[in-house]
Amino acid sequence: MRVAVIGAGIVGVSSAIWLRRLGADVTLIERGDPGAAASWGNAGVLAASAVRPSLDAAAIRRAPGMLLDRDAPLFLRWAYLPKVLPWLLRAARHAGQAEVARIGAALETLVTDAVESHEALAKGTRAEAFLRRSDYVYAYQDMRAYTADAAALAIKARAGFPHERIEGRAVQEYDPALGPGIGCLAVMKDHGFIADPGAYVSALAQTFEAEGGMLWRAKAQHLVLEDGKVHGVIADGETRAYERVVVAAGLGSRALLAEAGLDLPLETERGYHLQLSDTAGGPRQPTMVASGQFVATPMTDGTRLAGILEFGGTEAGPSRAPFGLLRRQAAKAFPNLALGTAREWMGHRPALPDSLPLLGEIGQSGLWGAVGHHHVGLTAGPKTGRLLAEALMGRRPNVDLAPYAARRFGHG
Repeated sequence: MRVAVIGAGIVGVSSAIWLRRLGADVTLIERGDPGAAASWGNAGVLAASAVRPSLDAAAIRRAPGMLLDRDAPLFLRWAYLPKVLPWLLRAARHAGQAEVARIGAALETLVTDAVESHEALAKGTRAEAFLRRSDYVYAYQDMRAYTADAAALAIKARAGFPHERIEGRAVQEYDPALGPGIGCLAVMKDHGFIADPGAYVSALAQTFEAEGGMLWRAKAQHLVLEDGKVHGVIADGETRAYERVVVAAGLGSRALLAEAGLDLPLETERGYHLQLSDTAGGPRQPTMVASGQFVATPMTDGTRLAGILEFGGTEAGPSRAPFGLLRRQAAKAFPNLALGTAREWMGHRPALPDSLPLLGEIGQSGLWGAVGHHHVGLTAGPKTGRLLAEALMGRRPNVDLAPYAARRFGHG
């Protein structure tokens, strides 16, 4: 079977590798370098316990106050509000208790075995060198802040990730990089991180080629469709025939999928990071600073501070306020971290209103989607790729893919 995969982020590369390993003749189409966008700019953490929807009732209640608080990790370019409001209203319909439970169960399927999924993908390849097992730490200012997060921690425990509470002087004994502004930790085992996300995805793309796949460096412009079936891809003006096409192109997926009649409500969650050359003052494992909702991760080229959620579309450049928040919060949590060495980045995380990705075939067209992972793209990429490859190649996956199907958007 000849298959094209459009998009060489972690989801696309993972899909291409597993399709190739299951016997397909696979072409990976990417105009730039593999792993150069959101897959490069993320926090690097394998967030196996990230089983809460991005937007639930509690988050919606807090949102107005957060938008007015310079130290809250939610930002909005107000001129963009009229455009994003319909998406936000649609997302609010999924904030009820029953929907949150349904979505959480579907997220568990994709993320809870993230470390093992990455190991299965990368084992024996150059990419394996970037993969680390580690604790994942939530750092709180004090016991009051820890207690306020009890419901979220309980959800993680029910998903298989109980935590050890550390407080007082033991905080700095656990990780000397943490300053006196951190008074309590919730430490979870069985997580991990990628020490250089961009290099990791690049190495996986090289693995794909070494295993017999083809990388076509071109911009996918259109799909070739006839009688509701996909027959190929037009990229940089050249048409090539394929029996199946997988669209994993992040925000660029929307226009391609629209050609098959799917109006995908894909929005951008703008994420930010600061990359510091200093490692001495940073944590020894991924640490979520709860007050700023960002993660500090040790990497091969320094410490990365990443997170923040901003709605602002694709046309506006980076805002200054998110970088300021990262600097202020990091200075409190890690007082010996040299923030003057920071390199700034802003990128786009593709998001769907029910906090779940699109994963599956669009009707019976031979066109498949793999997009919309919000903030868990790196975490869930390998599992997504394997499930998609198994389903596309006619092997029944051992999980129900219905929660991720295109028919929830009125198609298929």
